[in-house]
Amino acid sequence: MREVQITGDSIRLGQLLRLADAVDAGSDVKQLLATGEVTVNGEVETRRGRQLARGDEVSTRAEDLKVV
Repeated sequence: MREVQITGDSIRLGQLLRLADAVDAGSDVKQLLATGEVTVNGEVETRRGRQLARGDEVSTRAEDLKVV
């Protein structure tokens, strides 16, 4: 699991995926979420605006991320 450090108290899911280079461009986030292959804390998530806090875990088909 790769840790992704954020500077504020929270971050949106779409922003985290871009920050972690899980997608090439912001427009790719919507397509990735539409596949149903992104989970947040074990539950499928399709909203790119979902607020994440430190300790949340995000999984994609390629890797697992933890917000720190």
